[in-house]
Amino acid sequence: MSRQHEVDSIQESRQHVACSRQGENFLHTVYRLLSTKRSSLSTVYYPLSTERGIALVMVLVLAAISLSIMTALIYMLVGGTKTSGIQKRYKTALEAGIGGSEVTYQFVSLRGQSADQLAFINKMNAVGLALGASVTTPAGCTTNTVTCPTYAVYTGLAAKLNLPTACWTGCNSSLTITPGTNTTYDMQFNLGTTTTYTVYAKIVDTVEGNSGGDEGLIKGGVVSANSGEVTVQSKPYLYTIEIDAENPNNVDERAKVSVLYQY
Repeated sequence: MSRQHEVDSIQESRQHVACSRQGENFLHTVYRLLSTKRSSLSTVYYPLSTERGIALVMVLVLAAISLSIMTALIYMLVGGTKTSGIQKRYKTALEAGIGGSEVTYQFVSLRGQSADQLAFINKMNAVGLALGASVTTPAGCTTNTVTCPTYAVYTGLAAKLNLPTACWTGCNSSLTITPGTNTTYDMQFNLGTTTTYTVYAKIVDTVEGNSGGDEGLIKGGVVSANSGEVTVQSKPYLYTIEIDAENPNNVDERAKVSVLYQY
């Protein structure tokens, strides 16, 4: 009886060991399946995990685009301000040049008479214009008696005002005006009160006419023409004048004007 009991105990132990082995095999199988599934899940979701930094990349790209737009706007704003300033300075200098051309016309009408020129300057200064005009045409500018022997001899500015260009000698007729070099222009004016502009003027070409200075009415009145009078056809002088106006304190404020003046 005891031996049978021992045999039964041994069989039960074997069965228990077999069950344990089966349980271990089952656990190993389950663990292997779980490991395989976990590795497959990590493989599937691994590319998704790399998209976590895409938001930062998009923010940096948008920030770069915004910065470029702001830089372009600031550049356009600053450029527009500079352009407006340049145009303002040019317009101011241009107005000074136009004013200087009006003074030049007055000097042209005086036909080079020094006494009349001085009286004109004093009159302008008396009304507060502070013209400060000066004639710089050298005395070496005179009549070319070789090519024009029948013309009267004029010197200085009077030679340019009363003689055609072909009869000049020693006169500067180039278009270039160099501020500060008085041999490159005929007249210089200082115009303005708060801001003074220096205006340079030069006659570069003269076409002869038959007009003379306005001396007013010689007779006491106007008489009717009779059949014996011959009316002389009026032929005006034509002067090509170069004007250069600038602010002596800022050389960027400068304008040039070319004038064809009929007298």
